Amino acid sequence: MGKRSSIIPSLRDVVFDMARPEHPDLASMGRDIGRMLHARHDEVIASLGALRERRRGFERWMLAERAKPAVSILVMTWPPGYATPVHDHAGLWGLEATIAGALEVESFDKGDAEHTLRSGGRTWLGPGDATWFDAGEVHAHRCRNLSRHDTALTLHVYGGDLAQYLAYEQPGPSEHWIARPRQSIIAGRLTA
Repeated sequence: MGKRSSIIPSLRDVVFDMARPEHPDLASMGRDIGRMLHARHDEVIASLGALRERRRGFERWMLAERAKPAVSILVMTWPPGYATPVHDHAGLWGLEATIAGALEVESFDKGDAEHTLRSGGRTWLGPGDATWFDAGEVHAHRCRNLSRHDTALTLHVYGGDLAQYLAYEQPGPSEHWIARPRQSIIAGRLTA
């Protein structure tokens, strides 16, 4: 999909090089990816911009994956105003960087009591901005495309295959949340 470009293999190489240890320096990875997305913005949009025009709803596209150490890199499309449910990442570490558009990320901490979540604040991401979370079972978040008109694109890196995760629903005003298993659906593979 999109015009052939060296930016896709360049992003893949940065991630694979920096994700060699079991617990990579996610701040450095976010900085380096953000720097590339800023410096080569036009090239990234030329390569991935067709995803913004598809208008098929929220989609996950596999950019690259590696088995040892386990890493997956995806591009996600966010329709105008789309918000995910509150969800976890099955204990994996992860990084999200905005390619085009703007996202709001609301973080949640899982409480000591089963099925309780506490808001940990919000972060707003524009093109080239990144946020990350460490491996573990205590993090969850909800992401939302801030535009009412434009599709956003984001780059996601996970320390493994995020095939299954938990999505959380709050049925009423109590602090109780219901966790429901979900499966990630991949729309397709992007080629470099």
